[in-house]
Amino acid sequence: MRVALRRIALAVFAIALALVPILTPSTGEFWITQANYIGLYTLVVIGLVLLTGIAGLISFGQAAFVGMGAYTAAYLTLTYGISPWLTVWIGLVITGLAALVLGWITLRMSGHYLPLATIAWGLSLFYLLGNIDALGKYDGLLGIAPINFFGVALSTGRYFFYLVWIVVLIAAVAVTHLLDSRAGRALRAVKGGTTMAEAMGVNTFRVKVTAFVLAALLASVSGWLFAHFQRTVNPSPFGLEMGIEYLFMAVLGGVGYVWGALVGAGVVQILKDQLQVWLPRLMGTSGNYEIIVFGILLVLVLQYARDGLWAFVEGMLPRVRRKVDWADATPLSSRARPSHGEVVLDVRAARKEFGGLVAVNDVSFRVCAGEILGLIGPNGAGKSTTFNLVTGVLPVTRGEVVLLGRRIDSLPSREIARLGVSRTFQHVKMIAGMTVLENVALGAHLRGRHGVPAAMLRTDRAEERRLMREAEQQLQRIGMVELMHEQAGNLALGQQRLMEIARALAADPTLLLLDEPAAGLRLKEKEGLANVLRQLRAEGLSILLVEHDMDLVMGLVDRVVVMEFGTKLIEGTPEEVQASPAVRAAYLGTEH
Repeated sequence: MRVALRRIALAVFAIALALVPILTPSTGEFWITQANYIGLYTLVVIGLVLLTGIAGLISFGQAAFVGMGAYTAAYLTLTYGISPWLTVWIGLVITGLAALVLGWITLRMSGHYLPLATIAWGLSLFYLLGNIDALGKYDGLLGIAPINFFGVALSTGRYFFYLVWIVVLIAAVAVTHLLDSRAGRALRAVKGGTTMAEAMGVNTFRVKVTAFVLAALLASVSGWLFAHFQRTVNPSPFGLEMGIEYLFMAVLGGVGYVWGALVGAGVVQILKDQLQVWLPRLMGTSGNYEIIVFGILLVLVLQYARDGLWAFVEGMLPRVRRKVDWADATPLSSRARPSHGEVVLDVRAARKEFGGLVAVNDVSFRVCAGEILGLIGPNGAGKSTTFNLVTGVLPVTRGEVVLLGRRIDSLPSREIARLGVSRTFQHVKMIAGMTVLENVALGAHLRGRHGVPAAMLRTDRAEERRLMREAEQQLQRIGMVELMHEQAGNLALGQQRLMEIARALAADPTLLLLDEPAAGLRLKEKEGLANVLRQLRAEGLSILLVEHDMDLVMGLVDRVVVMEFGTKLIEGTPEEVQASPAVRAAYLGTEH
């Protein structure tokens, strides 16, 4: 019902847009022109929503990609008489290749270096365009022909309005579809860091480059439209100032919301024009006072409305609840489990040094199929570091980590995940803005195949239903299915830890690593967790468990490895470990 309401709202909005040129009087050409500019800017800002709001990558250089699309269209049309319906595709190819190269170089940077790099190449392109004779230098290219659509020249703002807004609506719907997909979940996963996403099998660098290229392609289409709307191009609209303005539009509208792009572009364009008229009258002198107002407005938004204006609109709209239509979906295929007792994980004299500090000191142990191995020790014993060595988060200084006869200590996390290793984290890692169901479905990322084009075209629905079915089943297994539509950020800590376990199980692992899964759980939840783990052991799953709750560990595991100061202290059954004076000394500081 709620999804239907949103679709109705979109249809009403599209109809209202279609009526704008018809209902606007002939004296209202100014507002038609404003609407066209808002549409052109919205396209670019949708790309920034994808790049900055979803993937967490800041770019000040989107105006440069607008320039690529605009200059490609202008030059090819004027010089070779190529149809605009061809130049748009040529512009997309050129922009896509440029974005691929730039993304491949700059997205390896982090922190403030990335936005600085986008400023650098944005400025470089601006000055390059202004110094090429064939492109008219700073005077630009004039006399660009209008776009012809089935014999109708889109030479006026009223005709052009329909083309612009059809493209905007297609882009907005396509990006919305993308975010509601396997590829979209991978995009959201990279924003908070790469560790969790890589552990789910996501190639985070490739995902970042994909977001970068998609944003550039949307900007290129905007540039193509801009060239045929203005009928002239020069470097001025493609400089750093416009790149900053695009980012300002995204932040003001709501950088995490696709439809916030429309709000941000509309508010900035209308305000900018009106302020240019009214501020000189109020101040009694001319000047670019609107820039001062925008600066103040940005500070206020960042202070009091960090989610942007669309967040207020979103709060008033009915919340979309995913329709449960996957009950009859085909189950995902499962990997073959090793035979009971077979060695699944073999850690051989693994060592990790951080400079002069030895965090893991030649530790060895094995985990067999159908076994739960407990890894315990005081705080700082090196347990989590050992986990990170097994899962590829950290490289070993020396030694070996072998999974089912294959060395994995030199592999990245996503490749280890592909081989059947899944994990939870000592400090919960999740996507707070996604539902519990979507977070768990991220764990099944490697069990899907469809990417960005299929998501945008909605041809991935059969696979999406299978992924959601798997996510629901894992939530059912840990007793959280009634919370599957709740936002993950609203859960209590114990529930978040259970959700992490469900996410790890959605990967269909051969080896499951649980890092303090019972922390924050109530007694009944701990009992339920223990029952789930016993069932998994009976199914042949191998489990490596780090936990401080000794009652849970000793009543659950088959064998225990005790670590102290990075060294393996003892290995044995729970009874042997509990009886060891060395273990008592490690925990209590005394052998008595």
